[in-house]
Amino acid sequence: MTGAPSPAGKGSEGRRRRRMAAGWGRALLPPAALLVLAPLVLAPDPYGEDCKTKTYPPSGPTFKGNVPTYIINLDLPPSKRWDELMRDKKTELKTVVQNIKDIANTFFPSGKIVDIVDHKVSHLTETLPYPFNEELQGIANSSGVPLGEIVIFNIFYEIFTVCTSIVAEDKTGKLYHARNLDFGLFLGWDVKNNSWTLTRELKPTVVNLDFQRNNKTVFRSTNFAGYIGMVSGVKPDLFTLTMNERFSLDGGYVGIFEWFLGRRDGMWMGFLTRAVLENATSYQDAKDKLAKTRLLAPAYFILGGKNSGEGCVITRSRTAALDIWDLDIKKGTWYVLETNYDRWKPPLILDNRRTPAMKCLNQTTQENISLPTIYDVLSTKPVLNKLTVCTTLMEVYNGHTETYLRECPDPCSPW
Repeated sequence: MTGAPSPAGKGSEGRRRRRMAAGWGRALLPPAALLVLAPLVLAPDPYGEDCKTKTYPPSGPTFKGNVPTYIINLDLPPSKRWDELMRDKKTELKTVVQNIKDIANTFFPSGKIVDIVDHKVSHLTETLPYPFNEELQGIANSSGVPLGEIVIFNIFYEIFTVCTSIVAEDKTGKLYHARNLDFGLFLGWDVKNNSWTLTRELKPTVVNLDFQRNNKTVFRSTNFAGYIGMVSGVKPDLFTLTMNERFSLDGGYVGIFEWFLGRRDGMWMGFLTRAVLENATSYQDAKDKLAKTRLLAPAYFILGGKNSGEGCVITRSRTAALDIWDLDIKKGTWYVLETNYDRWKPPLILDNRRTPAMKCLNQTTQENISLPTIYDVLSTKPVLNKLTVCTTLMEVYNGHTETYLRECPDPCSPW
């Protein structure tokens, strides 16, 4: 496929890239872990499998369940918009927040971190723009979860989201947008159940949201209850949008720390995607806002439109767009795909979801691409893995959205 990320290749360039990838692994993992993982690096992926087919409609061991839909009434005061959702999901939200606190107490047994969150972080809400500040306060009021913990719950999505997003165009010019939402990396491994604790506990909080004004849909999204930003959304008949984390030394924690210290000229990723879904008037308008707005955290924005050729991956630093990868049907680029690595670099050797996803898309072919066949791709290990919370399928036309909770039966990659 023209325009796709280059493979590691042969010769000196291939060796250089493999050394670079291995160097990343050494930087991220202790020596003992590398000894355990070394055979996996040298051997074929033990968790890989042939490209799945006919997995849609969802069923079987990888299908965990459907997702409920709630209306968020934008005509209500911000502090009241989330009341109904919180009445239904406050128990699940409390479970997730308690899990995050337990993890924090594991690293800081004194309990000081949780105390700071409960008594200091809540003041951060006052610095957030309207209506987000009032919405967070409203969620705290209706859920009974302390405001500081609600703020931390929302901050997590700036720095811990690991995903696979695809925009593809079929032979008729129809566009499809889909993603696996992977979350919970390094946030508590349950040895007994062979799963990430937070990933498992997040699944009951997943909801589809229909944001309405004057009883008409403004946009739709797939969310975790209690999170007010957007990681997946569609503005009917205009554009579709997903957000993936971009790993960088100048990461989200840097922007958040600067925010704490008083520098607030950057925008939270989830707040930007929310604002774009609510206010952008076209694909191009959305593209410009996503490419140019200063951010707290580096990110990938994956955007789809309604017309042929309207699809792109925007690679962002906190201050600028580093690359915009567009669909280009004339040159053979009929899909764009993003995991969590810059397309001009090889993915981390221990986390290569890109190559198997591209293999399955190419095997599917443009003639056969559809939401069901993209669901097949997203159901193929290791694209589907232990971190996968849900799969969302979107079409821009009439704002069509489907979301399904996922499970990855053993043997399955941890990420």
